[in-house]
Amino acid sequence: MQPEPLRVGLIEDDTIMGEAIVQRLALEGCSVDWWTSGREALGSAALDTADIVVCDIRLPDMTGEDIYREKLDAGHAPPFLFVTGFGEIDQAVRLMRLGASDYLLKPFVFDEFLLRVRDNARKSRDGEPSGLLRLGVSAQMRAAERLLDRYAPNDLPVLITGETGVGKEVTARLLHKRSPFAQGPFVAVNCAAIPADLLESEIFGHERGAFTGAERQHLGYAERTQGGTLFLDEIGDMPLALQAKILRLVEDRSFYRIGGERPIPFRGRIVAATHRDLIEASRARDFREDLYYRLAVLTLELPPLRKRPEDIVRFMGLFLEEACRSQNRTFKGFSSMAEELALGHPWRGNLRELRNRVERAVAVGNQERILPQDMFPDRAEPSPVAEGFVPLSGVRDEAERRHIERALDASGGQVTEAARLLGISRTTLWEKMTRLGIPSPRSES
Repeated sequence: MQPEPLRVGLIEDDTIMGEAIVQRLALEGCSVDWWTSGREALGSAALDTADIVVCDIRLPDMTGEDIYREKLDAGHAPPFLFVTGFGEIDQAVRLMRLGASDYLLKPFVFDEFLLRVRDNARKSRDGEPSGLLRLGVSAQMRAAERLLDRYAPNDLPVLITGETGVGKEVTARLLHKRSPFAQGPFVAVNCAAIPADLLESEIFGHERGAFTGAERQHLGYAERTQGGTLFLDEIGDMPLALQAKILRLVEDRSFYRIGGERPIPFRGRIVAATHRDLIEASRARDFREDLYYRLAVLTLELPPLRKRPEDIVRFMGLFLEEACRSQNRTFKGFSSMAEELALGHPWRGNLRELRNRVERAVAVGNQERILPQDMFPDRAEPSPVAEGFVPLSGVRDEAERRHIERALDASGGQVTEAARLLGISRTTLWEKMTRLGIPSPRSES
């Protein structure tokens, strides 16, 4: 039996954007109800039956937030995907905290838009609760999350790789939450943080009298994991001698306590993570090659934060909200210069470093927005002359904006004719107008 077509509710007052979205969704086999105002949408019964609602945040009569809150107050809100400009990210993140499904920055690529619509609608149909996606909004992290969804249903080992602070434990926890082991415990072991002479006992436990000081029986992490997920973080730093016992745990699904005489069955899933290149480590004989191939049945590589700028912006907003709440402070967001510096920062500590810098900025900031020196005190203070400069991208945007506005004036507000004058397609012109904040001429409404 063919699944029912997705029912999409679209709340968008921009006729150019609305027409483009409706056409693309129709080509994908979706049924679409399109409203150009908030009140029109709230007055339609189709809003409540939609599999997902695509909603602009800025509307002529009310905001997308007003619509979502009204549906929440009424006791039922369908999944909402908000479409937002760069300056509205904080608001979009706040809405996701309330339970909205996702948000997408303008200008967007339609393939990414369609992916978000289908992904969030599927999760709603499958009964997965709405809310903030934990891994990120960038294309790389959305791809990683789709891979994670394919890995989740079975009990095969998973190896998660990536730089320190990139979010490997968060990913492991999300994998656990979506797996058949979700009702069991999630037990995390940092193999680099526990002294080598204690690590075996901590993982496998020991019997009373197994060694000097073992005055009572101790249950290790593996035994406490039964029915859940055992997460071996930084497994690349595990001593070679212990790696052999981990190999037996993976292959035989059983283990011995230190000093024990009978095997104990292991009923759970093993997820490992490392920042090291384990193939190179095995060539250097620092890591067992056979263990690597047993752990890497399923692999998931997380890219560093500097390679996914969309996530930098997203997590800046999240961490700002968390820090303001914990420190009882209020900020309207980040200055444009602070955002510009953040997008160009290498983030060698990844999300851990980003959280640290935002928390510090909230503690020391004394303006309504977070300034560059609040987040990056280790950089030289900008000179008054440098402070007055606009980034090169801003200069390009302003020149492009003026040129498009001249073309629109010359064409009498006809977007199709303006696109011809500019030598680009109507869709490309619409995308540029959206990105640059140029309102659509009402003559084409």
